[in-house]
Amino acid sequence: MDIKTASSLHRLRLVSAPEAVSFLLLLVCSVLKRTTDFNAVPVMGAIHGVLFVLYVLFWLDAWNRTKWSFGTAALYFVLSVLPLGGFYAERRLKREAENAVIASRARAAAAEGAVKA
Repeated sequence: MDIKTASSLHRLRLVSAPEAVSFLLLLVCSVLKRTTDFNAVPVMGAIHGVLFVLYVLFWLDAWNRTKWSFGTAALYFVLSVLPLGGFYAERRLKREAENAVIASRARAAAAEGAVKA
């Protein structure tokens, strides 16, 4: 995995958890708006909107760079619109990045071994 692909996955991973938190807070604010005089929906809506747009942009970049199948890309998009999906996406992206690093190191070690032989 090249550095640009790793960076795109890292960016997507970094924004997925805050996007999920903002979505949950927006849901809480929506309930509070209807049950009390507290109205933070405009503020939380704007914050969540920015984070969601960032998630979609980083998702498109990661899809382009990693050459995910349509199913994998669709899964990460669906996770962005589920209330707890961002947390699952972050864990899955972390595992995917770790596996890519392990595979890259194994390829480098195999290439080094082939050069020595």
